[in-house]
Order: sequence, then C-alpha cells, then structure tokens
Amino acid sequence: MGYVRRVLDDELDELFSAVPAIAIDGPKAVGKTTTAEQHVVGTLRLDSAANRESLAADPELLLRRARPLLIDEWQKVPAVWDVVRRAVDEDRAPAQFLLAGSASPLPGATAHSGAGRIGRLRMRPMTLSERGVADPAISLAELLTGRRPPLAGETGLRLADYVEEILASGFPGLRSSRGRALRFELDSYLENAVDRDVPEQGLAIRRPESMLAWLRAYSAASATTARYSEILDAATPGHGDKPARSTSEAFREVLTRLWLLDPVAAWTPSGSLFTRLGQTPKHHLADPALAARLLGLSVDALLNGEGVPVGPQAGSLLGHLFESLVTLCVRVPAQAAEASVGHLRTRNGDHEIDLVVIRGDDRVVAIEVKLAATVSDQDTRHLHWLADRLGGRLLDAVVITTGPRAYRRPDGIGVVPLGTLAP
Repeated sequence: MGYVRRVLDDELDELFSAVPAIAIDGPKAVGKTTTAEQHVVGTLRLDSAANRESLAADPELLLRRARPLLIDEWQKVPAVWDVVRRAVDEDRAPAQFLLAGSASPLPGATAHSGAGRIGRLRMRPMTLSERGVADPAISLAELLTGRRPPLAGETGLRLADYVEEILASGFPGLRSSRGRALRFELDSYLENAVDRDVPEQGLAIRRPESMLAWLRAYSAASATTARYSEILDAATPGHGDKPARSTSEAFREVLTRLWLLDPVAAWTPSGSLFTRLGQTPKHHLADPALAARLLGLSVDALLNGEGVPVGPQAGSLLGHLFESLVTLCVRVPAQAAEASVGHLRTRNGDHEIDLVVIRGDDRVVAIEVKLAATVSDQDTRHLHWLADRLGGRLLDAVVITTGPRAYRRPDGIGVVPLGTLAP
C-alpha cells in the first residue's frame, strides 16, 4: 500500500513552506517519521547509535546535510535542538528542518525553548476519516465559521463498528493487525513504554507492574475528571500502605512527556460569565485502544456493559471510551483549523459540556457526546444552558452520536454521527 495522507500533511503543506523549522510531537508509532519524510529530501535518524555518537561529539555535523532535513527522535541528542535554533536564527529561509520526537526532552536538556524559531505541531493517532472508514460530510472547520449551515450526511457505521474502531487503534502500523496479533502488539507497546521508554526519561521503575496498574486505573477514568487520588486508589485496591502521592505525580509527568497521556484541559472563558467552574482536566490516553487493552476489554465485553469507570461522571466504560474516540476525531481537525479543545464542568457537576472547540477569539463550538442513535431534549439541556450564557460567542452547538444521519433539530442544535465528521 502507498502512503495514506494525514490531516497533518495539510498543515505541513501550508506551514513548512513559510517557516524554517517545525517539531512534530507525538507518541511512538503515531506516524511522525513516515509523514515527515513526505516533506523532506533526507532523514537523520537518531535512534541509530552511530548517528547519536557522531552528533553527540559534534552536533553541528547535521548542518552539512541537504535540506529540508528530518531529524528523527531528536530528543535522544538534545543538543541538536540548539543547533537548529541557531541555524534558523542566521537563515530564516523556509522548509529547512523537521524534527520528530516521541518524548519531550528532560528539563534543562536544551538551552532555549526554541520559541520564535521552531514551531510545534502535535500528531495524534488516525481519526476515523484518516482510517478510511468514515463518510465525512460535516466539516468542523465549517462549524467554526458560526454560519450554522444545514447539516446533511449519512454513515453506515453503527455502534458495533465504533466499538471495533475503539479496539482497532489509530496507530498506522497496527491497522492491519487483528485478533491475538493486535492484542500482542498493544501489550508489547505498553510494556516497552514502561520497561524502556520511561527509564530513558530518567525515572527508575523498580516494579513495572505498579506503573501498569496506575495506567490501568487511568484508563478506567477515561473521559472523566477523576481526582488523581481516586486513580491511585483504584490502582492499589485493598492496599493499606499506598505509594506516596509523589510517585503518582512522577508517573503522570513521565507518561505525559512520552505523549501517552493526552488530557483535555478545563476551559475557562474570559470575562465573568461563569462562576465556580471545575479546573480538573478530562483524562484520555493517546489512543483509546491502549485504554481498552489495559482494561482487557473485548467487543463483546464493551457491548455487554462490562467494566466500572473511575471518577464522578456517570455512564459505562463504553460510553467513556466512545467519548475518547470522539475527542481524538475532534482534536485533529481542530488543530488544523487553528482551534484548541477544552471541556467545561461546574464544580458541583450540575452542568457539563463534553468538548469545547475554541477559536483564537474565544468564540466556541460546543459538543456533547451521546452513545446513542437518537437525541432527546434532555440530551441538549447543557447546550441550551451554555447558549444562554455565551450568546453570540457560541458559534454552534452539536451532539455527536452513533446514529445514521446528520441533521439540525428545530432548536438549531446539530446532530452529527461521528462517522460523518470530516477534517
């Protein structure tokens, strides 16, 4: 099979022709190298010991290579960041360097952040549209215009198909795997992260199973605002002598540096329209397939409602993992549209908006996620509450469902099956 374009390719087409250097961040196996190679003439791989040794001795050797140049796994020789930064200080010509990294460098490893010299783009696993299983008809970019266009589109995807996609993974290299082979590869991915990648980040893990237990509890808290103390309790049930809170914080920090955790921050709108908003992020792993695998969930188990979530939000684990899949499919086109994604929840939990897509002018598209094919007035009450408070700052409001058809309700709220969502 040939290369399958990603949404990030469109961003690189637009940006790399105008700026000298871009760093692509994301977890291992997300496709950074393959995508970046479509935009360069040469690649310098720092997962090669020979390349690392020569560059560690003289990082400026990379400047002898033809450009545009991809520096892959650059964080393994952090000094190359400062070499690139100085090079683009001296020459602002566009399309010189792409840097791909599957981990943030340790604090202090680079002399300068690169702000103003090296742009940064996040790469996430494949959306349903990128996987080729969707029927994209509803553009998030169009929703962000605020024109509230008529919505029309149909998809053949049904609940069982979405469950299959939760488990199938958005990592490109795993898309052809099925059954035991896929489960084996996901297990190996997680074990390698804990056994090899975490120690490379400077955190010694005496008992790898303790981090895997924490990850398992974090997975059960997917799409919730569970406190980290709740996650730690769920990771150590029945243990009177629990690990120190600092241990949990160390796990969270290193897994975030590896881009394996991808929480959605709480949105705090400007002005004084709201009081007593929660500040806790919504928890998500980089790929919902990792969460499902950590929890040992199969298609039948999810469809039968097995598993108990961790955290304050009600619902089934399937509902939470479906929201993780929706979040992935929203974040990728939101970034391409120069928007960010947050969530909103009042401290007492009486109002909650699952996803808030925020334009640069702080105007938003509000999204509720519903694991059902139909939408009732009860399902839209939080969107109406938000509309009353935001007024013209609310560009659009939609409910993303598992249904077959996109449309607008008489109250103006859009109903969008996930399978119809396009970049």
